[in-house]
Parts: sequence; structure tokens; C-alpha cells
Amino acid sequence: MPLKFAVVCSSNQNRSMEAHNFMSKRGLIIKSFGSGAQVKLPGPSLDKPNIYTFDTPYEHMYKDLIAKDQNLYTQNGVLHMLDRNRRIKEKPERFQDCRDRFDIVFTVEERIFDQVLEDLDSREKKTNELVHIINIDVADNPEDATLGAFMLCDLGQRMEAVDDLDNEIDEILTEYESKIKRPILHAVSFY
Repeated sequence: MPLKFAVVCSSNQNRSMEAHNFMSKRGLIIKSFGSGAQVKLPGPSLDKPNIYTFDTPYEHMYKDLIAKDQNLYTQNGVLHMLDRNRRIKEKPERFQDCRDRFDIVFTVEERIFDQVLEDLDSREKKTNELVHIINIDVADNPEDATLGAFMLCDLGQRMEAVDDLDNEIDEILTEYESKIKRPILHAVSFY
């Protein structure tokens, strides 16, 4: 049976959506999420981000930023990113609000790894199905998001290729950590 993957970044905009796009095109079963309290996109300055709720459609964000300053948001790549996102799904989703079950939850920074693990551990256990939470740090910019998407997809495909993931995952992660020369965090939780 194919594995079910989730990938989580902070706002379900850049890193998780790039991985969602890349992994789904390669046939993996994938959903993407954010773990933050709200969606933040770059604004006219660092201290003035554009803030939305998680139930705001990507289409609304796209039109809102065109109305605010089409030139700025075209040059900084935010409109391009939102255009990609709106072709993948309607709106950002928050991991803590999802009750779907996954075999693997990828996170892209340690703070998000901790939030996902805390959320999963706080849930009432119903089936005792195992879920692996795996973190590879990915910087929040378009270039690193693309590289991160490739790494997460490659790792996901390696996991799909084994017969007994729970017994082989430590070896897979150790080998992959050596290959990419980045630390990988791994924890388990249960549904």
C-alpha cells in the first residue's frame, strides 16, 4: 500500500507547497500544511508582513496583493508562488486542524518539528497507528524550497521502496543524512 505523506512549513505557502507540487507530480500521496497561528507573506518591509487567516483562499491573497502593489509582489516572487499554490489547492491548511492519518510527516525546520510532535502527542490515541515525523531544515526562500522539495521527494521515494519501513527507517535516514550532509531529526507518535 502506498505511503501517505504530509509536509509542514509555517504558513503552507513556500516550502510545503513546493514539496507538495514536486512530490505529487512524482506520484506520491501528499498533503501540505502550515503550523503557524496565521499565514504571513512578505510585505513592503520586514516589519509589515501581509497577514491572513488559514481559511483565506490563495486566490483572494493573489488578488489582494495585486491590488496593493502588483509590481512589488511580482518582483519578489510572491505572486508567482501564490499562482502555483492556487493551482494545487484552494487555501492553506493548518496541520493542527487536520485529522487525516499519515505514515510520514515531513517538517522543514526544528521549531515546526516540535509543534507537529507536540500536537500529535496531545491528541487522543484511537488506533495506535505509528506515524514518523522527520525534519530536514530548509531555508524559507524559493531556491532552497526547490532543493528541499527534491530532497523530501527523494527520501519519500526511498521509503516507499522498502518492504518494512518501520524496521528499515533508521538505516534509510542514516544513509540519507550522509548523502545530503544535513542533520535529520526523527521521532514517532501514534494516532
